Amino acid sequence: MELLVASAIGILTAGGIYLTLRLRTFPVILGISLLTYAVNVFLFASGRLTIGAAPVLSDGMERYADPLPQALVLTAIVISFGMTAVAVMIALGSYLGSDDDHIDDPRGEDAT
Repeated sequence: MELLVASAIGILTAGGIYLTLRLRTFPVILGISLLTYAVNVFLFASGRLTIGAAPVLSDGMERYADPLPQALVLTAIVISFGMTAVAVMIALGSYLGSDDDHIDDPRGEDAT
């Protein structure tokens, strides 16, 4: 199970970095979102991957899951949603202002 989760984190990170290096705004936003998903899965996996265990330790329980990574992931999901909404609005404003969604717009230089 750990190999599957580690592979998923690696694939999400690689895809996020690849999309972040593109020259269009929409793939960059998708790449940042994939990177936040990779960080969320990494944070969640840092609290031990246990199946069927209670999230909080109580009397008589031998197995439990650590609730701190779960709280961190929940907070990170909310923050990444807000960050993605702001990035989409900035990209939309840039697109509507220049009728182009290139990140490094060559119009200011000697572009034909």
